[in-house]
Amino acid sequence: MSLVEKIFGPRIPSEELKKDRWRYSQPITLFAIAAVLLVVSVFFPYWILRLSAPQFPDGLEVHAYVNRLEGDVVEIEGLNHYVGMPAFDSGAVFERSIAVISIIVIAGLLLAVVFINNRWVLLFALPALLYPLIFIGDLQYWLWKYGHSLDPKAAFSGAVGEFTPPIFGPAKIAQFSTLALPGPGLLLAIAAAVLVGIGLWKHRKIYKPLVEEMRARDAAPREREGTAVDAAPGGDTMVAGGDRGAPT
Repeated sequence: MSLVEKIFGPRIPSEELKKDRWRYSQPITLFAIAAVLLVVSVFFPYWILRLSAPQFPDGLEVHAYVNRLEGDVVEIEGLNHYVGMPAFDSGAVFERSIAVISIIVIAGLLLAVVFINNRWVLLFALPALLYPLIFIGDLQYWLWKYGHSLDPKAAFSGAVGEFTPPIFGPAKIAQFSTLALPGPGLLLAIAAAVLVGIGLWKHRKIYKPLVEEMRARDAAPREREGTAVDAAPGGDTMVAGGDRGAPT
């Protein structure tokens, strides 16, 4: 087994590749599509918050992208002031600063698996697989933090009390009604994770037999050497590199 094969896994025989190219290209295709979906997701909101209040009968919306907020941010900030919630700009500062570059790196790792045909592919694909869960978990944390960091001097902070806004679905805060929805960006990231999961399953199905065959081929010479040593007469020593089986 060469060093390249140890690191990247077995190469597909050219004849076998020509015979069934589509089968062997399926994992790569799935990973590539997932990488594109992740990059495209940056341009769409990941989370949408709709709010209804007596002051705004037509409702308000905030669209949360991975690195910014858009929509009726100023108006909702004004309503949050009555409840005593912190300003939007104070939340997830670090996450927003690294979000775009992190997604690009994750997509790049998916494209790198084109060269990997062994179990190490999981190490490169795992970030894309877990990314939607990491985003949802981080969003839930910040929603909890916002609901538990109320200004006691705010008009309605005492009436509302500490609370955790739901990450998805309807809720009511004082006289405000809210509806939280997953955005197109998050849905694209989830679709990418599903494709990565399918790609890993197909990758294992295709390359595991090749890896086992490579290991068996590599172990065969050692097994033959062991058999030759066992067959030598008692007290004799086998000389490596000399005449096979010649006693000394």
